[in-house]
Amino acid sequence: MGANTSSKPPVFDENDDVNFDHFEILRAIGKGSFGKVCIVQKNDTKKMYAMKYMNKQKCVERNEVRNVFKELQIMQGLEHPFLVNLWYSFQDEEDMFMVVDLLLGGDLRYHLQQNVHFQEDTVKLFICELAMALDYLQSQRIIHRDMKPDNILLDEHGHVHITDFNIATMLPVEMCITTMAGTKPYMAPEMFNSRREAGYSYAVDWWSLGVTAYELLRGRRPYHIRSSTPSKEIAHMFETALVTYPSAWSQEMVSLLKKLLEPNPDQRFSHLSDVQNFPYMNDMNWDAVLQKRLIPGFIPNKGRLNCDPTFELEEMILESKPLHKKKKRLAKEKEMRKCDSSQMCLLREHLESVQKEFIIFNREK
Repeated sequence: MGANTSSKPPVFDENDDVNFDHFEILRAIGKGSFGKVCIVQKNDTKKMYAMKYMNKQKCVERNEVRNVFKELQIMQGLEHPFLVNLWYSFQDEEDMFMVVDLLLGGDLRYHLQQNVHFQEDTVKLFICELAMALDYLQSQRIIHRDMKPDNILLDEHGHVHITDFNIATMLPVEMCITTMAGTKPYMAPEMFNSRREAGYSYAVDWWSLGVTAYELLRGRRPYHIRSSTPSKEIAHMFETALVTYPSAWSQEMVSLLKKLLEPNPDQRFSHLSDVQNFPYMNDMNWDAVLQKRLIPGFIPNKGRLNCDPTFELEEMILESKPLHKKKKRLAKEKEMRKCDSSQMCLLREHLESVQKEFIIFNREK
């Protein structure tokens, strides 16, 4: 992807809000339904980040603006070694931008698809690191609601980081949540309960951790649930299906997974102390875990980008509005822009309200 073409180095004012011009785009690394991710370098500090950009019009059309704002609001209040942390958020006429920690080790789904066989010791450390992240989220009253291999990124040393707070929610004091949200194969039994008014709480994320750990060890999930499986069928499965554990796994790991995959949320491990006090974890130095001093058993390949290489090809060849040509295009569109129908006027109003309500953020200030 093209670099900034200006021959004059930009002059930075520390009081200025960070914006698109402060970064050089290096390459595309991923995409979602209405957002894309690329690697960028901040021009003044030369620090590298991942930049997620979301098209405002698509967000308005798909009714996703509230979700984006909620994600931004949640991420601005969080900072932890095992999360993907937000550094900056800003906007222009066309897109909303989130600049976050750059993690080049790929997500765990990518490595599963590459047929990586994760050893038990590796998964044990992942569980410890993720338990610390979930404990921190709990202290901030946050339920992630979408813990799965796709949303766990590795850094270059092999440590895990939780990403994607798109459907995360803040738990009101002394209350439970009743809305359905998540990815079905990783959702806890209480989310499918026909008496959903009882609601659910932080324990749902610990169930998802159990499903993820099982999948990393075995290459498949403990229950045969797909996103298309009807909720009633899933609820029945939890009542009748037996989870099998390979005999090659240590009894201690099996016991821990059973505690995480406990259908009753009141009896499920759902606190860091539950995991820390479990006999299997007696040999764990938790300070060393937090400080990332323990060496993971799986270290991503440094010689390659751990993601699908087609993202960059698509961005260059198929993208009708490539990011690196944004400046010229916006100037041209500004001249041409006018309301030519009532529908367009309504869209323009929505976009203007997004412009007004967007929260600018700079972690360094």
